[in-house]
Amino acid sequence: MSGELVFVGLGLHDEKDLSLRGLETIKKADMIFAELYTSLMPAFSISKLEKLSKKKIFIVSRHDLEEEAGQKMLEASRKGKTVLLVPGDPLIATTHVDLRIRAKKQGIRTRIIHGASIISAVISLSGLQNYKYGRSVTIPFTNNISAVETPYRVIMENKRLGLHTLCFLDIRAEEKRYMTIRHGLENLLGMDKKKRKRVVTPDTLAVGVARAGSKNPTVKADHVAELINYDFGPTPHSLVFPDKLHFVEAEALVTLAGAPESVREMAK
Repeated sequence: MSGELVFVGLGLHDEKDLSLRGLETIKKADMIFAELYTSLMPAFSISKLEKLSKKKIFIVSRHDLEEEAGQKMLEASRKGKTVLLVPGDPLIATTHVDLRIRAKKQGIRTRIIHGASIISAVISLSGLQNYKYGRSVTIPFTNNISAVETPYRVIMENKRLGLHTLCFLDIRAEEKRYMTIRHGLENLLGMDKKKRKRVVTPDTLAVGVARAGSKNPTVKADHVAELINYDFGPTPHSLVFPDKLHFVEAEALVTLAGAPESVREMAK
């Protein structure tokens, strides 16, 4: 094999989330690319990272990575050590596995330097136990309520198994559109009116998380009727729909996320 492509996780909030190993790798790289369309890092600054690493960083678009199949990165990797910077953990919630496969097939070494993930951050902040989560899902931007059927079904299926559901909220970085908790809840309530399965109703317990990874994240648990009007502040936002609660989980929601005292009665 010749050349190397290293996927480096940037973490969640700003350039300081980058690990020491990640920074060392950037400093030794011949070419550095960054994609910033798969997630919002509220305080991230390319110029600050360039100053910190003393390296030029080139921004790549969704078109570069998906429609052009990452050719810019692959060509650079054949010539030397190339880094692709990715928000969060590099391959957790992105489509970049395809790029890694292409690189390996072309004889290019690949490596991953992990970063903090929105998945682990939201689970930690919610106070709900990791092993009790089911399949996660994204609530999309759409003008057609039928497009919300998939997340609605995933929440319903998880509930049948007594599992919590982590919902990512859609991001359209090119349009600078980032879905809020309110918007996500409105979409699900609209689908519930259509399906009438009572999966997400005004009485449903939910947890909203805003700006996970920052110094001042907002975490609030309440019934949907209350949560939909809660001021979570700036994006990024995420949603969790808990189901069967352990008594420690119930206590965490009340104590750490300001849930109503009645939530303690939901514990098994």
